[in-house]
Amino acid sequence: DSEKLIKVLFDLARHHAPSTIFLDEIDAIISQRGGEGRSEHEASRRLKTELLIQMDGLTRSDELVFVLAATNLPWELDAAMLRRLEKRPEARKAMFEELLPQQHGEEALPYDILVERSEGYSGSDIRLLCKEAAMQPLRRLMAVLEDNQEVVPEDELPNVGPVTSDDIETALRNTRPSAHLHAHRYEKFNTDYGSQILR
Repeated sequence: DSEKLIKVLFDLARHHAPSTIFLDEIDAIISQRGGEGRSEHEASRRLKTELLIQMDGLTRSDELVFVLAATNLPWELDAAMLRRLEKRPEARKAMFEELLPQQHGEEALPYDILVERSEGYSGSDIRLLCKEAAMQPLRRLMAVLEDNQEVVPEDELPNVGPVTSDDIETALRNTRPSAHLHAHRYEKFNTDYGSQILR
């Protein structure tokens, strides 16, 4: 009865509109039909068909329901779903702003540079990059404490400083996208579908 749950999901989204439906790892349910020797189970086919029907229904209604889908394997998606996903938004900047929030009164973080230089990074890669950047102030503090021969009382320990542009540069040098082996497939997908806008 998975297809019934899909219908209920979209009915609830319409009822509570404006709303957003987020489909993570959508390739798990909307992969190419029969691709790479796969045989499609009847229940899976019905679920996929119902999801496509519900997506079509959104384009014919005035309810403000936004469907956001994420995948690390865009080339695996069924062509019928690709036609319904009119835009594939750049989400990296939003991730950086969430994982490395700007601190009030501190140096502005170069989010645009991060977006530009993290081309090809997956969501996991971006989290790793942000973790690496966030660790830099702590490493600086630890180095200062290790150089200090005296024991510093806990209430006199200096605060961990903010993340700086130099920290981000260091993180970018120390991390690499894990998806580089599939780079040509991402590039082909982006060429074929990346700027597609349905009329």
